[in-house]
Amino acid sequence: MTGKRKTRSDDDPPTTPSAQAMELAAMVDYAAGGIVSRIIAETPGGTVTLFAFDAGQGLSEHSSPFDALVQVVEGQADLTIGGRDVAASQGHLIVMPADVPHAVRAPRRMKMLLTMLQQD
Repeated sequence: MTGKRKTRSDDDPPTTPSAQAMELAAMVDYAAGGIVSRIIAETPGGTVTLFAFDAGQGLSEHSSPFDALVQVVEGQADLTIGGRDVAASQGHLIVMPADVPHAVRAPRRMKMLLTMLQQD
């Protein structure tokens, strides 16, 4: 990961209201030189997290034991998944398979929704 990252603490549970329409991009703000994340939902089956990356920020290559879906909400994301470069912009959906190394970079400010799908 590059830059500063702000995250919620374990004592700060997700507070997303139910049965209400919300503008996704407005649910997380940018931080100068950093990455901000907000957990939207968390269950034993997985998590949904909204990220805001300032320009030039990213997450270094790593892998996860879970399949994941990335939806670009705003801006552009440059991803590397299993050595393959993927450019995605607002409205695009990307599948990141479990146990495959991946990285995310934001060439300019970008918001993305990450859905982690836990295995049984």
